[in-house]
Order: sequence, then structure tokens, then C-alpha cells
Amino acid sequence: MQARVAACTACHGAQGKAGADGYYPRLAGKPSDYLYHQLLNFRDGLRLYRPMTHLLAGLPDDYLREIASYFADQHVPYPPPVRPVVSADMLEHGRVLAMHGDPARGLPACVACHGAALSGHSPAIPGLLGLPRDYIGAQIGGWKNGLRRAAAPDCMADVAHKLTPEDIGALSAWLSSRPVVEPYLPDPAGATTLPAECGSQAQR
Repeated sequence: MQARVAACTACHGAQGKAGADGYYPRLAGKPSDYLYHQLLNFRDGLRLYRPMTHLLAGLPDDYLREIASYFADQHVPYPPPVRPVVSADMLEHGRVLAMHGDPARGLPACVACHGAALSGHSPAIPGLLGLPRDYIGAQIGGWKNGLRRAAAPDCMADVAHKLTPEDIGALSAWLSSRPVVEPYLPDPAGATTLPAECGSQAQR
């Protein structure tokens, strides 16, 4: 397995702890099904990033599932967050969206799907803390412009389309500023009722 994941850790860091430049996200400890779906999505063109697609081309599903399980089982300490240089009002806007959403616009809170501690929700919803601000903003932008997709119904795409650029900036700033409190583990499947049907939670 160490040889198999060497191509992954070259960018994503030892044990998948995250790349040094903040562009390659943490893999360690993410839900196994989430990681597996992302590998499938890169391989099959639902998520667009050519180096990943090239790396995964032709690899069978079982092989990818074993890689996903390996990284899901890695538990590496999180570094302290970097506080963004933004206004208090911007951080508060991000906090409100993350914790309460905006019912008037049909926006669920991040915690409604990603867990009360924002640590994710099994089997396939990832945690949102411990990620760089630019990476969070880029991923929400990817959902919004179609560069990133998931199994239908694509609930995250629906959410992203309702977010304004100001919302995305505020969310990415606030989420990236939050410390990770251990144990940082995804909520078990069925622990809560999601506010929308998400195809990724039913996908196997």
C-alpha cells in the first residue's frame, strides 16, 4: 500500500496530511466513501483536474476503494489555523451562514449536513475544518461553475448556486479560521436528517 499511495502523498503529504502549499487538501481521516467517490469522480470526469484524471485513468474501482480506506484510517494532528486578515463583519457573516444558514434564500447551514462540529457525516460528507481558505473558496466555486459535480441529486451544487461571491468569501474565511478539536470524526450515518436528498450519501 505504501508503494501504491506514493503518487498521492507526493502532493498530499505524508499520510495524506495535506500539501505544503495549501492547494492539495488533506486526505487523512476523511470518510472512506467520500474519498472513494472523489477518486471515481476524477477518474470518470465528474470532477475536473487533469493530473488527477491522468493518474487514475484505467484503475479499477476496488483498487480505488482500497486507497480511500487507507487514507480514511490515517489520523494525523491538524496544524493550528491561520487567522485570515478580514473584517469582523465578514467573519460573522461566515459564522452565521455556517451555523444557521439563510432560510429566506433556502440556504441550509453547513452544520446541517457536515455535522455539528463540522467534522463530516458518514458515509460520504467530509469535514470542513483544517482546510486552507483559498482551497475552500475554490471548491465552492467549482461546485458553482460546474467544474466539480457529484451523483444526482447534487445537493452541494444546489447550495453553491445560491451563494454569492461575498458569501463564499465569508464562509471560506470563517471555516479556515476555526481550530480543529480532537477527536475530529465524522458523525455516524443516520445521526441526523439531512435537509436535502444528496446522491453522494446513497452512492456506493
